[in-house]
Amino acid sequence: MQKVNLDSAFDSFEEQWSPRLAAELNEQAVKLAKLEGEFVWHHHDDADELFLVREGRLRVEFRDEETDEDAAPSDDVTLEEGEMLVVPAGVEHRPVAEWGEAEVLLFEPTETKNTGNVESEETEDELERV
Repeated sequence: MQKVNLDSAFDSFEEQWSPRLAAELNEQAVKLAKLEGEFVWHHHDDADELFLVREGRLRVEFRDEETDEDAAPSDDVTLEEGEMLVVPAGVEHRPVAEWGEAEVLLFEPTETKNTGNVESEETEDELERV
């Protein structure tokens, strides 16, 4: 058993869109991430993903399956500090932190890649532990 101080954990890294592993439980990972700007559109085939905003503000954009990838997003959700959202498995989404840096906790199965079904320069295969 090891406690994690969130202030210290978030202070231990500067990289954005590069999640860190804070804890694991029941084959689930608690990840910490600093986010700013737009991430890639992606989905997770078999995993729900929980976003909990600790500091800042985060918008999660969604795209209808029937629309093409250049279509405008629909049904965006903006999360303020202390708010959370679960994105169900298979739902295409894109996190956007356009109001400055946001500190976010992510809860998802341990093996879930940050970019889901997309391989990009943002894909993290091995997470550093805080």
